[in-house]
Amino acid sequence: MQDLATLSRILGEALGRRFAAARAVEVGGGCIHRALIVEGVEGVEGTAGRYFVKLGGAAQRDAFQAEADGLHALAAAAAIRVPAVVAAGSLDAQSFLVLEALELGAHGDPARLGRAIARMHASTGARYGWPRDNYIGATPQHNGMDDDWPRFFRERRLRPQLELAAERGHGTRLYERGLLLVERVDVLLAGHRPEASLLHGDLWGGNAGFLRDGTPVVFDPAVCRGDAEADLAMTELFGGFGSEFYAGYREIRRIDAGYAIRKHLYNLYHVLNHANLFGGGYPGQAAAMIERLLAHTGG
Repeated sequence: MQDLATLSRILGEALGRRFAAARAVEVGGGCIHRALIVEGVEGVEGTAGRYFVKLGGAAQRDAFQAEADGLHALAAAAAIRVPAVVAAGSLDAQSFLVLEALELGAHGDPARLGRAIARMHASTGARYGWPRDNYIGATPQHNGMDDDWPRFFRERRLRPQLELAAERGHGTRLYERGLLLVERVDVLLAGHRPEASLLHGDLWGGNAGFLRDGTPVVFDPAVCRGDAEADLAMTELFGGFGSEFYAGYREIRRIDAGYAIRKHLYNLYHVLNHANLFGGGYPGQAAAMIERLLAHTGG
């Protein structure tokens, strides 16, 4: 457990004022950083407060700054609740991200969440991509700006993951067949020119929930502007959203029939990322997805 004196210094740096940590409880924060709920001492020169704090080494500083950037972007869209960013920075050899500590409830209305995500997707820009690179899990996610969605997805999403898969030793065939699919992305996306919607970017069930009053909330984004279907596809990858979510989404935005094929292309990115992060059965799953998608292109 992080000692309270160090946490007091970190929160003081983040808040720009004195902070006295009274207690800290470690919560699930993944394998690349630690996460704690930190509470201040009541009545001590205004130092009371409750914060969600992510802690990492120097290597996590850019990831925390990227997460803060994404949360600011989602908050600015004013479509769905996100935890407010207090500060992202470093103290000594430790990096930190301090967020509002949200009180999550056990249940909420999936249709309301679907409508909120649809409104988020209605926030559009002129170009695909994002002004800065960020991270999908622990993997660097390359962004940049592009006027062409198929090219963006081909060069900024699939190709980097395939190259990383080759480096990780996931097999020559996976790499070669994947590169063939990369060259056929334009076929799979023929005639599809989506709006450059604001995307959460890592929209699986663990990154969405509800406040105790039922307000939908999302966190841990990997934002960019792209095809809204890419977010929708990930909601299906690991389950947990349910039919009411999609019914609510459709109240605000139409889901095109071609999504039934495109969602597999978009989810390939995430399955490849899981293969590169975790190995296991994910390389085989990615290989099978590549073959199915190639079949849709004629071979």
